Amino acid sequence: MSIQLRKGAAGARILGLGAYRPRRRVTNHELAEVMDTNDEWVQSRVGIAERRWAEKDETLVEMAVAAGGKALAASGLAPDEVDLVVLASASLKEPIPGIGPQVAHRLGIPRPGAFDLNAGCAGFCYALGVVSDAIRAGSARNALVVGVERLTDVTDLSDRSTAVIFADGAGAAVVGAAEEPGIGPVVWGSDGDQYNAIEIAAGTGTMTMAGQAVYRWATTRLTETLEEAMEAAGVGPADIDVFAPHQANLRIIESMTRKLGFDADTVIARDIVQSGNTSAASVPLALTALLESGEARSGDLALVLGYGAGLTFAGQVLTLP
Repeated sequence: MSIQLRKGAAGARILGLGAYRPRRRVTNHELAEVMDTNDEWVQSRVGIAERRWAEKDETLVEMAVAAGGKALAASGLAPDEVDLVVLASASLKEPIPGIGPQVAHRLGIPRPGAFDLNAGCAGFCYALGVVSDAIRAGSARNALVVGVERLTDVTDLSDRSTAVIFADGAGAAVVGAAEEPGIGPVVWGSDGDQYNAIEIAAGTGTMTMAGQAVYRWATTRLTETLEEAMEAAGVGPADIDVFAPHQANLRIIESMTRKLGFDADTVIARDIVQSGNTSAASVPLALTALLESGEARSGDLALVLGYGAGLTFAGQVLTLP
């Protein structure tokens, strides 16, 4: 007797986005009061003018619930219509239990499949690929993806090479079944020969980063991933309305933009200027900001890319909700 399989949807699409940005704004001038840095040095190297740092009450769970609740509201779905929750984060304090089930419970989602995923700064795009495939395979009908980070918990604030970059926040997307695909095939991978370029070494509790090595890797190896993601989705640079890569470094974003040859009216996400590097939260935060400002519109075609610790990377083409 053969095993019966579920029949999934033809495709998946993002139904709603949500974001949470911590209350506290930290400027480069404020950092200059406690470390050897200044506004010109930071902006010329990474493009950051300010970032958000979470207060004690702005926990990973609280921020994830806030962003997830906004995404649910924007999607028009009731909590009991969601059957899968994937939470992407690289800054969990405890390995067990994961916080995905807790976030789902807080949002009133009854007994979903729920788990945490750690692919560093590529986490949101990895999770988006997972839930899109799950919906097309019939394992889920609607899913919630949350990228959430408190990188200040794992950052040595006396180390200016990381303290000026990393920040906190949460971004979320509700993904649902669709007759017309709104999420292209994920193009993902890893370069494990550089696994320790970004790491929290055992017993240290703080993150270190080989900044120049990561910069060279991102600017020389990842443009082809973006090209493959467009090819897999059957589109080209001229079709892309919005380019929203991981907000790691403004110079990396500008380098990728030049190499891909977008049209002059393509909207480029530069959320890093106000938000810093929020790891797994950066892509949904950037997309939400563009939609809220009116720079991007519902129905626009967006090219996204996450990349980071591992070294991991994942990109896909999306239709904005």
